[in-house]
Amino acid sequence: MHGTTRPGAENARFADLFMPKIVTVFREGYGWRELRADTLAGLTVAIVALPLALAIAIASGVGPERGLFAAIVAGFIASLLGGSRFQISGPTSAFIVVVFTTVERHGYDGLVIATILSGLMLVAVGLLRLGTYIKYIPYPVVAGFSAGIAVTILLTQVGELLGLDVELPGEVPGKIAALWNALGTVDPATVAISLLGLGIILGLKALRPNWPGFLIAVGVGSVVAALAGLDVDTIGSRFGGIPNALPAPSLPEISLAKIKAVFPDAVTIALLAGIEALLSAVIADSMSGSRHRSNSELVAQGLANIGSVIFGGIPGTGALARTATNVRAGARGPVAGILHAVFLLMFMMVAAPLVSYVPLAALGAVLAVVAWNMSDHRHFRHILRGAMGDRATLLVTFFLTIFVDLTVAIQVGVVMAALLFMHRMAEVVEIETGDHLIRDDISDSDEPYDAARGSDREVVVFRIDGPFFFGTAARVAQVLDRIGARPKVFILDFEAVPFVDSTAAHALDSFVAKAHGAGVQVIFANVRRQPRQELRHGGLKPPKVRYAASVEDALEAAHG
Repeated sequence: MHGTTRPGAENARFADLFMPKIVTVFREGYGWRELRADTLAGLTVAIVALPLALAIAIASGVGPERGLFAAIVAGFIASLLGGSRFQISGPTSAFIVVVFTTVERHGYDGLVIATILSGLMLVAVGLLRLGTYIKYIPYPVVAGFSAGIAVTILLTQVGELLGLDVELPGEVPGKIAALWNALGTVDPATVAISLLGLGIILGLKALRPNWPGFLIAVGVGSVVAALAGLDVDTIGSRFGGIPNALPAPSLPEISLAKIKAVFPDAVTIALLAGIEALLSAVIADSMSGSRHRSNSELVAQGLANIGSVIFGGIPGTGALARTATNVRAGARGPVAGILHAVFLLMFMMVAAPLVSYVPLAALGAVLAVVAWNMSDHRHFRHILRGAMGDRATLLVTFFLTIFVDLTVAIQVGVVMAALLFMHRMAEVVEIETGDHLIRDDISDSDEPYDAARGSDREVVVFRIDGPFFFGTAARVAQVLDRIGARPKVFILDFEAVPFVDSTAAHALDSFVAKAHGAGVQVIFANVRRQPRQELRHGGLKPPKVRYAASVEDALEAAHG
């Protein structure tokens, strides 16, 4: 029977969209060979993730243990429930600015509430199958806020790299002023550890790219500082070390007033988590040839963030570098991500006392390299050499991220990119007659198009080429209104118009009314289903206008 839904089809469709990839992997067959590969990959990623989790948490203005809690809990949940085979989740450098400002304004309890709200948003977006739309955020916006975050991270690490005696405020101009005023407190021992860490990371990247440069730099820096008796700040001296177990789950007191206060931060966290998770999943797909389920991944990331802060962590999402490491290490599926979380828990249980000896300068070196990589300076320069609109979007997003707020930067950047897109689409649309093309330079001038130029002064055929929506309606209406020596019949050919919106229909309705006032008949030809429905909804029905199946039929009716 036509038009009916096969019983169980909707359930099957839901399962296809939201089934965790781990289920798919087990159904395909999972044995000891796959487990060995995932174990090795999970261990490799855990070694990479350990120093990053500590460094990101400290830079975010919270204790180092909160980064580990996030990497363990969020990493486990996201891999267990996610829609990507190879995604590795945990705290990322993109969250440093947001977490720092949220904690500064609302305390850690405020961060917990904001993260739970953002997790619920991500779950809702995924369940409503809106994950695809997050992918439409233009790259100049992503590049702009990523580079802006990178600059802010570097500023926060200058004090750690140089050993400055300084308290940094939240806003960037204040940071710059405070760092400048504190330059006289540079500590040579701290600078030496920073240079040692940077040298090891960059040297290993060039000579032994497969070695865990971050962990080696942190380890060597810790040993050198301890053996040489250097008086440098360490995790132990500033934070008192880290615990050797996960804390019991807990929630702060939640009120409507607190929800309202942290809501903007929650939106920012949700946007960052969604964008970075899907971007990381796409990169994993391109490296492995697999295909992720975007909506399932968003639901998993939302639940992972909620779980992370319930266990004392910070927000997390798909981590590009760790995900790429996982793929290159030979992972076979999500079990590698689960084991990466298990190995991190084991490291914390066994090596927690040793973490106290880690110099903050060594972690600063790690974050300095991470920020440089995050800036994506090659693509930044490439966009700066591109179209004016893309340059403007990139720079506005970049400077707003640094000097105003990340949420504002993303909002303004997306609006600018949308306006740019509409302008470009409007430029694509052309209006032409059989022997004369009405171009943009004519439509933007006062020169009217005289129908007498055509071969038929009584009947003129105009072809609209491209989507006819609010971005193009004003230009098309302007062109039509400037036509001089009006013929007896206008035929508008819609064959190349796939879409019409209400604004375009209103513009055409105004034009038709003017045409009727001048005694001109209007015929629409080759109108597709969607444009016809929208035009009729806008009042463009017979006898106001006539419809013809083709231009030939319209010409026959015009001369009949």
